[in-house]
Amino acid sequence: MSDYWHLASGKVRDIYRVDREHLLMVASDRISAYDHILPSTIPDKGRVLTAMSAFWFELLADVVPNHVVAILDDARIPDEVAGRAMLVRSLDMIPVECVARGYLSGSGWAEYRETGAVCGVPLPGGLVESSELPEPIFTPATKAEFGRHDENVSYEVMAAKVGADRAAELREVTLAVYARAAAHAQSRGILLADTKFEFGLDHVTGRLVLADEVLTPDSSRFWPAAGYRAGGPQPSFDKQFVRDWLTSPASGWDRASDSPPPPLPESVISATRARYVEAYETISGRSFADWPGGA
Repeated sequence: MSDYWHLASGKVRDIYRVDREHLLMVASDRISAYDHILPSTIPDKGRVLTAMSAFWFELLADVVPNHVVAILDDARIPDEVAGRAMLVRSLDMIPVECVARGYLSGSGWAEYRETGAVCGVPLPGGLVESSELPEPIFTPATKAEFGRHDENVSYEVMAAKVGADRAAELREVTLAVYARAAAHAQSRGILLADTKFEFGLDHVTGRLVLADEVLTPDSSRFWPAAGYRAGGPQPSFDKQFVRDWLTSPASGWDRASDSPPPPLPESVISATRARYVEAYETISGRSFADWPGGA
């Protein structure tokens, strides 16, 4: 990695400049919760995230172009990060999180309880936590610096930020990608409750391009379709298992305090890894053991 210039590190990914037109995005095994990077890591998490993104970018290629140049078998990807790195085109990134929701959960559920709407989108009365929405909705958010929450905003606020035509395109493409992904996930026995996308613009053509990672357990809520019942939280193929432990008496951690979260116990680490791998194998129909980069 010494041949590349380190540009930035986020909660999970490290980004390196390869040349004028290309970046290397490396997914780590770090895990974050409640705006903290935890002291524990989840073995193979970076490989799972990369394998999952690779699957989805391939499946969605006819819906929207993406920034991937290579994920495997490219000399520009160092052996030390094989299986958890993507060589991608450099884009002019749009500073908006494009969120699609098909079910009422998370911050959407909290906002609905207060206002009866999500990001200015009015919803029918009488919905409960995890209710399926009458139709999927687009609920943008502004991107926040690490340590701060992304802020849900109305469509009008987003349009003022990026322009009316671009906002309309972002909404249309986001909902089209969500529809394709949700249909595939459901065919595999998984409900895609919500997800967030990031987009950039091609330097030459100005075309909208799907970027970053896509439809992983870090950016999406995946629920088992079997046993789904609206009215409360659902079992989930994501880091909710970690969040639940951190807020339980077992952790001894006060979320409202200034102290950082404690290390995760081995049982939570292994169970979280298993959920990530299960999500990949269930959705893709592929074996994680076949994905490169393992020990």
